[in-house]
Amino acid sequence: MGAELILYTREGCHLCEQMQRELVILKDWPEFQLRIVDIDEDPALRERFNEKVPVLTLGEDIICCHRLDRHGLAAALRPD
Repeated sequence: MGAELILYTREGCHLCEQMQRELVILKDWPEFQLRIVDIDEDPALRERFNEKVPVLTLGEDIICCHRLDRHGLAAALRPD
């Protein structure tokens, strides 16, 4: 099944849309699940990530903000 990544986004954000498209292309490299969360639906998330979206996380660890960091993603998904 693979790790679950969370992509924090907001509607109308072109950087969010771009990162989501890139992640869909990479979904099987290595395999991971992607959950999309709109920060504007939760005041705490909006306060935490407002100017940083898109934000990609694995658990509590932030992998990258604004643009997809493929090296950071590969490192985060690498088995220990």
